[in-house]
Amino acid sequence: MNVVPVENTSDDMQILHLRRLWLYIVCCLIVFFLIAPAFVIVPMSFSSSPDLSFPPPGFSLQWYERLFFDVRWQSAISVSALVAFGTVLIATPLGTLAAYGLYQYKGITSTFLSALVISPMILPTILIAVGTFFLYAKIGLLHSVTGLVLAHSCLAIPFVMISVGSGMTKFDMNLELAARIHGATRIQTFFRVTLPQLRMSIAAGALLALVTSLDDVLISLFISGGPSTTLTKLMFASMRDQIDPTISAVSTCLIALAVVLIAAARFIGFVGRA
Repeated sequence: MNVVPVENTSDDMQILHLRRLWLYIVCCLIVFFLIAPAFVIVPMSFSSSPDLSFPPPGFSLQWYERLFFDVRWQSAISVSALVAFGTVLIATPLGTLAAYGLYQYKGITSTFLSALVISPMILPTILIAVGTFFLYAKIGLLHSVTGLVLAHSCLAIPFVMISVGSGMTKFDMNLELAARIHGATRIQTFFRVTLPQLRMSIAAGALLALVTSLDDVLISLFISGGPSTTLTKLMFASMRDQIDPTISAVSTCLIALAVVLIAAARFIGFVGRA
């Protein structure tokens, strides 16, 4: 009976990590470059100075007080939340249906339609904003929440479609065939078999749609205004007209929201796998 010697894999792994040390250092530098602004913005949001200054001369909650109790900022927060919620409600089902349809029917037509759907990701946002402005000026949707929801949905649908499409590649279509054989209709199969299998991809797409809406600046600059002014447009106006430290409080809240959403997505994914 021949005994096969067990290889010492721990030494090999240590050598491999040493060879990749330069890659780890580069990745750490990139991550630090990306998160470094947060270490400046967050302390400035608690500054007692009337200007944007770092390090802050003292501690104060005055900018958060202005953010949550000033009428302009309250209105902008409400509009942005309403638009983001409407964008998720529209972009998520449409992006899901687009991904499902394009996966089912492959070919030249499917490739063309896929490129058409993701075109908002390829075209410069300024072109979309200008075109949307002239279109809305003719049909009367300027400075309206409905116009903002529709415009943001056009930007968000490609992200949902790509997320759900990625999940479709791991979906076994034989499950649909089995359900159809046992008497389920196409609609029943879609809702009872397909959607439960794609719930994590759909949730990720909805999260991307929400972030896309909250992060938009250019389109909001062109088509929002008056009572439908979004948070991003008000932040831009505050930087243009005067250096208002309230924007540091807004940025901190948005950073906290992003962290919470990512943590929630990870938790839902963990629960879903369990």
